[in-house]
Amino acid sequence: MPTHEVLNQPPPLQNYDPLALDTALGEGVRREGAGWAEGEVHELGLRAASPEMLDQGRLANENPPKLKTHDRFGHRIDEVEFHPAWHELMRFSMSHGVHAGPWREPREGAHVARAAKMMLVSQTEYGHGCPISMTYSAFPALQKEPKLLEEWGPRIKSLEYDARFLPAAKKTSALIGMGMTEKQGGSDVRANTTKAEPQGQGTHALTGHKWFCSAPMSDAFLVLAQAPKGLSCFLLPRWTGQERNAVRILRLKDKLGNRSNASSEIELDGAQARIIGEEGRGVQTILEMVNHTRLDCVIGSAAMMRHALLHSLHHTRHRKAFGKLLREQPLMQAVLADLALESEAATALMLRLARAYDRRDAEAPFRRMATAVAKFWVCKRAAPMVAEALECLGGNGYVEESGLPRIYREAPLNSIWEGSGNVICLDVLRALNKEPEARDALLEEIHLGRGADRRLDAAIDAAEARLVKPQEAQARSLVESLALVLQGSLLARFAPPCVSDAFCATRLARDHGFTFGTLPSGLDAAAILARAFPA
Repeated sequence: MPTHEVLNQPPPLQNYDPLALDTALGEGVRREGAGWAEGEVHELGLRAASPEMLDQGRLANENPPKLKTHDRFGHRIDEVEFHPAWHELMRFSMSHGVHAGPWREPREGAHVARAAKMMLVSQTEYGHGCPISMTYSAFPALQKEPKLLEEWGPRIKSLEYDARFLPAAKKTSALIGMGMTEKQGGSDVRANTTKAEPQGQGTHALTGHKWFCSAPMSDAFLVLAQAPKGLSCFLLPRWTGQERNAVRILRLKDKLGNRSNASSEIELDGAQARIIGEEGRGVQTILEMVNHTRLDCVIGSAAMMRHALLHSLHHTRHRKAFGKLLREQPLMQAVLADLALESEAATALMLRLARAYDRRDAEAPFRRMATAVAKFWVCKRAAPMVAEALECLGGNGYVEESGLPRIYREAPLNSIWEGSGNVICLDVLRALNKEPEARDALLEEIHLGRGADRRLDAAIDAAEARLVKPQEAQARSLVESLALVLQGSLLARFAPPCVSDAFCATRLARDHGFTFGTLPSGLDAAAILARAFPA
C-alpha cells in the first residue's frame, strides 16, 4: 500500500535542446565565425542530451576501466579494459569530428565549431574528453615532422572509432596520448630522467618512467626524454611492427573524479620511439600539443559551469518552497543570476580563444597570452561555481543520482592538468618578459571594449598598471585582473546590457561579496535568468 504521493520533484533533465537553451553559446558560435556549423552543433547537442547518451555517461563512470597486465597464461599484455558505454561515448564523439574536425576541414571557424561540440558532448560525460583532446592536440605537434604526419595524420583524422589493440597500420583510426611528467619533477619536466638512446634514422630506445601517462589505451603517445643533445620530444607507439612495444603499464591512478577515463603510471624498457622536431628542443615541440590541450581545459571548465548552472535553473523552475517556486524568490534569483554571469563570461572567453586558434598565424601573439590567462581563470572558477550550483538543489544535489557530485569531482581537474595555477602564472610572466608582442596583442583585444563602461575602463587602467613591473609573488593577482578585463571587454561588446552591467559591477567594480549571490541592488536579475534559460 503506498505511503505517500511523490510531489514537488523536478522531472529528469534530459531530451532538451542544449544549444537553443544556451543563448551565449549560440551567439558566440555565430560571432566567432562558425555560423556555418550551427546545424552540426545543434544535431550533436540534441543527441548528447538524450536519455540514451546520458545513461552511457553514467555507466562509464560507474564502471571504471581495469588494467590487465597479463593474460591467463602469464604473457605480458598491458591492456586497459573499458565498459561498453565508454566505447559508445568515444564512437559518438569521433563520428562528429570532435577529435579532429579542424584538421579534416581547416576553414575559418573550424576550431570554434569544434569548441562548441566539445562543450556540449562534455556535458554528456567528461572523462572521455581526455583521449579526444589529446588526439586533437597531437596533430599540430606532428606537423613538425612531415613523415610522421603522413603516416599518422590519416588515422587521426578518421571519423571511425577503432578500439582494437592492434598495430596502427591494421586499424581504421588512431588515438594519441601524452606522457610528460615523472616522479621526481612533476611540472618541472626538465628534471626528467628518462633516457633516449639513438638507434639510427630518427629512432631512439627510451628507458625510464612516466608518473602520469594520459589515455594509456592510445595507439601512440607524445613523450619527453633526455637525448644526447638534451630533452626531446618523441612519438612512442604501442606497437613496433607486429610486436608490442616495451611500454609497461604499472597501475591506473585512483583519481578524485574523471573515473571513466584511464590515467596511468608506465615504465619504458628500451621502448622504440621516433623523434619529433629538433633534438634538445622537446619542450618547445610538445608545447604545440600542450597549448591545444589547455584550450580544451578552458572548454571543459566552461562546459562544467554551464552544465551545473543548467541543473540549478532546471531544478528551481520546478521546485517549490514556502509557497512559491524557488526561481521566483529574490534571494535564489540573486544566486542563479550570479552563476549565470560567471558561466556566460567563461563561454565568451572560451569561444574568443578558440577563434584565435583558427587564425593560427595572425593571432599567434594573442593566443600565446590569452591561452594561459583563460586557462588559469576559467578553470579556477569552475570548482566554487559547481559547489554553489549543487547547493541550489539542496540535499538532492548531494546525492549521486542528481549528477552534480560527478561534476563537482571533475571541477578541480582542469585547473591541475596541463599546468596548475602557479605554473600557468609563471608562464604568463615568462611571456611578458620574453614576448612583448603577446602582451600588446592581449591589451589590443582588451582595449576594444574601452569606452563602453567607466568601470571597465578603470579596471583596464588598474590591470595595465600591474604590467609595469610584474612580481612573481603577485602573479596570481595580475593574471586574475587580466582575465577579468578580457571577459569584461568581451561582454561589454557582445552581451546585452543586463549582463555587461552586472559583470562590471560585481567583477570589476567589486560591488560583490565573497560568495555567489551577493549582488548589489539595481541589477536586472530576471533578465539575466531569462537569457540563461530562455525556455
